[in-house]
Formats: sequence, C-alpha cells, structure tokens
Amino acid sequence: MSILTHHFNTKYNTAPFSKIKNEDFLPAFQKGIELAKAEIDAIVRNPIQPTFENTIEALAFSGDVLDRISSIFFNLNSAETNDEIQKIAQEVSPLLSEFGNDVRLNPDLFARVKTVYEQREKLNLNPEQTTLLDKKYKSFSRNGANLPEDKKNQLREIDKELSKLSLQFGENVLAETQAYQLHITNETDLAGLPEGTIEAAHSLAKSQEKEGWIFTLDYPSYVPFVTYADNRELRKKMVIAFGAKGFQNNEFDNQEIVLKIAKLRFDRAQVLGYATHAHFVLEERMAESPEKVKTFSNDLLEKAKPAALKEFAQLTAFAKELDGIEQLEKWDGAYYSEKLKQQLFNLDDEILKPYFQLEKVLEGAFAVAQKLYGITFEEIFEVDKYHEEVKTYEVKDEEDQLVAVFYADFFPRKGKRNGAWMTSFKSQYIKKGINERPHISIVCNFTKPTETKPSLLTFNEVTTLFHEFGHALHGMLANTTYPSLSGTSVYWDFVELPSQILENWCYEPEALALFAYHYQTGEMIPMELVHKIKESASFQEGIATMRQLSFGLLDMGWHAQDPSNIKDIKAFETEQFAATQLYPEVKENAMSTSFSHIFQGGYSSGYYSYKWAEVLDADAFEYFQEKGIFNKEVATKFKENVLSKGGTEHPMILYKRFRGQEPKPEALLRRAGLV
Repeated sequence: MSILTHHFNTKYNTAPFSKIKNEDFLPAFQKGIELAKAEIDAIVRNPIQPTFENTIEALAFSGDVLDRISSIFFNLNSAETNDEIQKIAQEVSPLLSEFGNDVRLNPDLFARVKTVYEQREKLNLNPEQTTLLDKKYKSFSRNGANLPEDKKNQLREIDKELSKLSLQFGENVLAETQAYQLHITNETDLAGLPEGTIEAAHSLAKSQEKEGWIFTLDYPSYVPFVTYADNRELRKKMVIAFGAKGFQNNEFDNQEIVLKIAKLRFDRAQVLGYATHAHFVLEERMAESPEKVKTFSNDLLEKAKPAALKEFAQLTAFAKELDGIEQLEKWDGAYYSEKLKQQLFNLDDEILKPYFQLEKVLEGAFAVAQKLYGITFEEIFEVDKYHEEVKTYEVKDEEDQLVAVFYADFFPRKGKRNGAWMTSFKSQYIKKGINERPHISIVCNFTKPTETKPSLLTFNEVTTLFHEFGHALHGMLANTTYPSLSGTSVYWDFVELPSQILENWCYEPEALALFAYHYQTGEMIPMELVHKIKESASFQEGIATMRQLSFGLLDMGWHAQDPSNIKDIKAFETEQFAATQLYPEVKENAMSTSFSHIFQGGYSSGYYSYKWAEVLDADAFEYFQEKGIFNKEVATKFKENVLSKGGTEHPMILYKRFRGQEPKPEALLRRAGLV
C-alpha cells in the first residue's frame, strides 16, 4: 500500500512530505482511481431508489483519497517540481481526465442523478443541498451526459488532449523562464539598481561559480531590473526576453499549442451545444455571458481610457524632459513611471522597503485577521513540509479550536513557477458530525534574505502577500458540509473578492501601525509616508486599468468566437490590443504564448473577473470604512456571509446578505480616481 492512499498518521493528518517519494505517485494515483471507481460503482449498483443521500451526497464525498493525492501532487508540480515530477504529471493527467469523463459520462450514474434532480421541488432541501444538487446535475449535463455515444467519445478525446497541452504549455513557460540569464560583469551596468537587487544577483552568480551579477526572468530579479536599471539597452534586453517566452520558434515554442488549445476548447463547446467556449464557461459565472463581459469591460474602458491617455502623455513628456527620450518603449514604462512617482510623491520603494520586513508583514496579516475574525496563528514545527523554507502554522479560534493548518512558502527557487498563489492540501467539510479542518497554503516569490539583510518587501509585494492571504482566509474560515462547495470553490468572478478586499488594509494607517516598523531602528513608518502611499495608490490607475482590461479582452478574443481562422498569433494580438495599446509593438514579443492564467490556469474566459471582483471589493470595503475598518459587526457579516459560505449559494445572494444591496461600480471609480 502506498503511503499516499490511507490516513496519514501525522499531526492533524497533514501530508507526510518527507516520506513521500516520487515513485509513490503513479501507483497512488492508480489506486486512488480504483478506490474512487469502486465508490461510484456502489452508488450505481445501489438497489434502493435514488435519493439525495444515497446518490448526490454519496457522490459529493466520493473520491476523497484521489482528491488528496491530486492536491499534494499538483501543488508540488507548481512549487517544487523537477523532471521526474513533470514526467509523472504527463502520465497521470490523461488518466485523471479519463476518469473524470468515466464519471461524467456514466449513463447509469447520470440516470440516478437525473431522477433526484427531477424531484428537487419535493425534496425540502436546504440552500447548500439545493446548490449541490444543481451543480452535480450540471457537472453531468455540461460535460456531455445528455449526448449520444459518438459525441461522448469525441469529448473524451478532446479532454485528454487538452489536459496534455496545458501541462506542456506550462512546462515550456517554466523552461523559457529558467533558460534566460542576463550576466553582467561591468559594474557600471548596475547603475540605478537597489543594493538588495545587486546583492541577490551577485549571490546567484556566486552560486553558479561566475564572476559579476546574474539577473533572471523571475519576478524578484526581473521587476527591480526593468524598474530601476539606468542602462536602457539592458532593460530592452530583459523586456524582450520576458515577452518572448514561448514565442521563439524553438523546442519550447507555444504558438501551435495556443492555437490547438483555443480550437479544442471551441470544438468542445460546440459538441456540448454552446456557441463558444466563453458561452460555456460564463453560464456558471456571475457575469453570465460574453456579451455582458464585453459590455462591462468596454464601459470601464470608456471611463479609464481618457485618464490613461492623459497619464501616458504626462509620462512621455516627463521622459523627454528628463532624458530626451523621443518615443517611450515598453522597456521605459516601469522605469519612468517609478521616476515620475518619486518626483510627484517623493516616494520610492527603496525608502519604503525597510519598513516592510517579510516576517513583520506576515505578522501584520495575522494581526488583521485576528482583529477581524478572532483567529490566531502560531508557528509549529512538528508538521512535515515539502521544502525547508516553508513555514507551518496552527490556526485557532477564540475557543482554542483548530481552524486550519497554514503553510507559507515565500522565496523563488528552481522548480517553482513564477507569481503568487493560494492553494490547499486538504479541503474543509463536515462528515459524520466531524468538521474536518482545511490545510491551506500560500506560495509567493519574494526577495530572499541575504547575508546582510532580511527579506524586505516592495509595497507591491506587501499587497501581494495580503491578496494571497485573503484567499487563504476564504479557505481557512470555510464552514460547509460538502468539500466541492467549500472555501474558494465559488464562481470564478467571485473568488477574487476575499483576496482583493484584504489589500485595502495595506493602505490604512490603523492597519499599517500593526506591522510597518523599520527593520533596523524599530521606528514605525512615518505618517507622511503613509499619506503618500495612499495618495499614490491611484497613480497611473488609468494605465493600470487599461492594461488589465486589455488582458481580459484578449482572453475574450481567444474564447468568445470560433478561433479556426486565427493563423498568426502576433497579428491576432495586435488586432485585439488595438483599442488599449499605448506603447509601440515589439515584434519579438507575444503575450498569449506565456499567458499562463488562461492557457494553463483556470482563467480562460475568466480574466475579466479581476476587474469584476474589484467592483465588489471597492463596494464592500466602503462598508467597512463607513463603520470602521476593524468593525466587528461588519467583519462578522463578511465572515458569515462570504468567507465561511464558500459556493453554497449564488454569490449575488451572499453579497447582498452581507452588504444589504447589489454592488455599485462607483466605489471602484472613486477609489481609482477615475471620477
């Protein structure tokens, strides 16, 4: 028996990472699938008439061993991967997609589900049970259960192919990210760079037994480089390398893969009777249809574009005056924006960083959670972890009951993908009267401590940490019966509300007072800096909004039409970006070939949801501001109606129960300084 297929004999049943070997995974997946199939067979063969309990509920709790193995394995594939794990992922992904289809296309199982679904009016179900029934029925009907056999087989083939392609896409992006290094040996080329960035680049060079400094496309190296390096030619090199990932006609090229994924998604939607992939996806979102998404995006664009053009003109004039730059290019944007911001607000990330020591910011996030929701975090050392840098915490409530186990993994390393995300190793659910508590993790890529300095965060990284921690609270405070409705298992355009709302606390003096202390002197961040942070929050918000909308519109371009006629990715993107373009085109670059959110993650036809959720979060935070940002009554309403409820009811019902009304976009426009 594999260690992965039975109850872990560990504290809180946490994953025994140090005892798991790579070779354990494939047999564990095979065993997990076998167990899950047996559970499905038992439901199908049950001689008793289908009921909510013996069919829908039984189905909701089936496959828990397989779910657990999958979450452990795929989380490692994101945060601590290697060639062997990637090879296993290529082997198990088709097995899982085939198993998923075996379940969703099982006619006898669907017949039982349909029987219960057709009696739903008479069953006297509570809201969570009603949602579960509706979702279970749709998980069949939306995945081909009502189709004839030949179409079902077509669907199976498409799904198998898609799962392989998206994995390949991600591996190519990771390989391209790791393949590029800018090796500098001339010290004058470092002009403008913060000393922490230089020190990190020197350590990297030293670790590779090279002279000088090495910069990479990992965010903690890339972002400071393009923001601060005075050498324009080197910034250009970095920006072009970053934007060329998957677009270099080499072994890691993603162009064909992107075209195939888009086409297969379209074909899949057509087989299921939907006009496009976006129509299929949006049926299960707050936004409901591609038309609504486009209207929403274009309305915001109309309000943001005049501001963006004005900001861009200001930036252009500034760069010309400062350095005689005639034409702003993509590799100039971050650099001159930072300089302009410093001039306007006298605010530089390097002035702020000493006040944002990683450990203190994390304690600050914990303190905010305690003040709002009454939970405490204590570091524990007897829980196994997948890398020595990971920290583990016990989360308790006011009655000293376990709320969750929390993992935090903060620094870049080989085998960890770029970006930041929240995930879980075990869901929350209630079974046989026992409330199983979740194991939640956040993964980021912040600057590592060096020999002379702790990890100091840019303000942007502070908001990133709060963002992911907001997702984590959604997972940790979950309190639902069924695992598939628990925590962040909500409509995709609602999932960013808990994460984005928490970012607002980073701008509030009352919250900053909890954690923003100088790492050397211990003095609190001066109030004038806090005012400047707040003032500068809407700096270039027009440009930022337009950029975000451009990504969402590109996503819709790929998924809200028949993509068969798209032959040239670059030409297609140029057309999609026409309404939002500010900088001249860079011929070596494409966005889609490394747009992991939509071609590897779950954001296809969903990228608009960041902006959608911003409308919700700005509206919700205004409620906190009216009553006080640590107001217990508002916090409790948010916890009870949003954070703990997961996907048990329609998000708009939950939101209105918290807020007393539907969200209004005015709050976002006010916050962004666009009205």
